[in-house]
Amino acid sequence: MRFQWLKSCKMLLIAGGAALMLTACGSSEGASGKVQIEFFQNKPEAKESFDKLVEKFNQEQSEIEVTQVNPPDAETVLKTRLVKNDVPDIMALGATDTFSLLSQSGIFMDQTDQEMIDLINPSYIQMVKDVSGLEELTGIPFATNANGIMYNKTLFREMGLEVPKTWDDLIATAETIKDAGKIPFYLTYKDDWQTNLAFNALAPNLEGIDFYLKRRDGEVTFQERYREIAEKQLKILDYGHSDNFGKTYADGNRAFANGDAFMYIQGTWAIPEIRKANPDIEIGFFPFPTGNDPEEIKLVNGIDTLLTVSEDTEHQAEAIEFIKFLLREDNMKQYIDEQNLFAAVEGVTQDDSSVAEILPYIERGQVTDFADHYIPSAVQLNSIVQEFLQVGDIDAYLKKLDEEWDKVANRR
Repeated sequence: MRFQWLKSCKMLLIAGGAALMLTACGSSEGASGKVQIEFFQNKPEAKESFDKLVEKFNQEQSEIEVTQVNPPDAETVLKTRLVKNDVPDIMALGATDTFSLLSQSGIFMDQTDQEMIDLINPSYIQMVKDVSGLEELTGIPFATNANGIMYNKTLFREMGLEVPKTWDDLIATAETIKDAGKIPFYLTYKDDWQTNLAFNALAPNLEGIDFYLKRRDGEVTFQERYREIAEKQLKILDYGHSDNFGKTYADGNRAFANGDAFMYIQGTWAIPEIRKANPDIEIGFFPFPTGNDPEEIKLVNGIDTLLTVSEDTEHQAEAIEFIKFLLREDNMKQYIDEQNLFAAVEGVTQDDSSVAEILPYIERGQVTDFADHYIPSAVQLNSIVQEFLQVGDIDAYLKKLDEEWDKVANRR
């Protein structure tokens, strides 16, 4: 399955022949005699961290020179380049629908037989295959993040609250906070992507990631399986504040930092921003308790960055050398500490005290991926969820999810 621009990309590869493939290659041998490797990555907030690692790699050896490329709106730029057959040697991307489409188009090298995959947590290897829909391993997991519920430890202590372990515990805790005249959850639903955070925890825990694999084949529908998820999405609204749809992500970070709410449904990526607003805040983080069996609840912990290699680069061996360097324990640790992320490499741990409560879930593989990694971007999930939460019509919501999914599937 491919979108039209991917079809065009593959047609150009065929029509251009070997000459075009050579001229458009992202790497070359420079005047210094070193092999030039382009490292394209899509996270502006990670540019400085990768700059340090690229410089370190270039200084440690004398045969390869890596250059980082990190343009604004990186995914759009990459798609445009692919249509022109201008493929970077290494591409660091999220494990999203875009990655899936590119994998299915044959853009990426199969890394199944690389020895370095033995370093990686097997849960993340399977996530890559599930997202891509392929048995081949078209990307090496590098760093991960998590989605759950942040809480203010000081406020919890003052009210004598315990961390909820089940859905019923969560609602009871929220009721206690609300009855005391306080805000249980600081919701930031002016930004449509924020409305999706609860969905990303509820959906894979209650229905499993395999739902999306079956949905691709038309075996299941949202209308058949997602009613409980929708009901729980709406329930959370009862425990927000007076302006749930008027506050942004930035507003939420400041408000939570200032102690305006006890809990914050959020990703670990927000921790640095919250600490900028209040360096002294005592943050805790727990998995979203989506059901009533604590043993069945999984932490939403998905791949933030994976590392791919162009199928057509003349310098696959050199590209692999750089990826091996990035996976090295000291470099992996440096990156996750700077970016407040988790390592896909086993044995490299995140020491930030705010995430101590979720580390055991990662270590024992009690994790599941983000639901939206499996939903085509053209479905416009965020806007659908935002509209549903504003209107509250479950039947219309689930019907629209099915309709939009089918529209996209028919265009691929």
